[in-house]
Amino acid sequence: MDIDVQSFTVAHLRRRPESVETAGFVLGFDPATTSPYVNYATPVPGAEPTAADVRALVAAFRERGLTPRLEFAPDAAPEAAAALDAAGFTAEAEHTYLVCTAQTLVVPAHPAVEAPADDGDYLALDATLAEAFSGEFQSSPEGAERLRRTENSGGAVRFVRAADGTVAGGALCSAPAAGTAELAGVGTRPAHRGRGIAGAVTAELARVLLHERGAASVWLEYGGHDSRRVYERVGFRPRGTRRYARLED
Repeated sequence: MDIDVQSFTVAHLRRRPESVETAGFVLGFDPATTSPYVNYATPVPGAEPTAADVRALVAAFRERGLTPRLEFAPDAAPEAAAALDAAGFTAEAEHTYLVCTAQTLVVPAHPAVEAPADDGDYLALDATLAEAFSGEFQSSPEGAERLRRTENSGGAVRFVRAADGTVAGGALCSAPAAGTAELAGVGTRPAHRGRGIAGAVTAELARVLLHERGAASVWLEYGGHDSRRVYERVGFRPRGTRRYARLED
């Protein structure tokens, strides 16, 4: 499965507004943001980059004023992992990823999950996710547009509406590539946590991708044991690991 997830990451970065390929790596950039969580690279499965190849990778980031950063499954490209370590890249984290298939998926009946219907919904969801992730990014029209682009390009965006009409929480899932799709950005506003929103949104997105968008599997990463339990309840199972690495100035 590591190869599937790594092949997905390669294909996903090739869909960025700007995609650059150096020897052994694919780099994806979005000129609308400098966020390192949007602008990053990944090795091609089985890549064996040289020190010069890594220097070319770094140069492509530096010339855009960005921090060199990668996300990848190390078991799918062990030689690339070693070359990055030798060049001074340091690990931000290494996370277990979980996978859901049509056979394991469990969709709860409540709460009700919606798709965005208009600009207001996309803007509200982007603001909700910014709040849920404690200011890791600022809500913006560009962020709302990225959510719309996800929905319109074969992925899906879903949310749960609070009783007062605001957005309580939501998430997004990319369009499938290499048979799988990445579910990300699962966030709930603090005032609405503990009500099953994250699980409902996660399950509905997996259902849409597995049954309506042609994915054979959906995968995600989790940030703690509590969130892992949420995902496992709706059918996600541990499968492999992904590493985040960057090169500081």
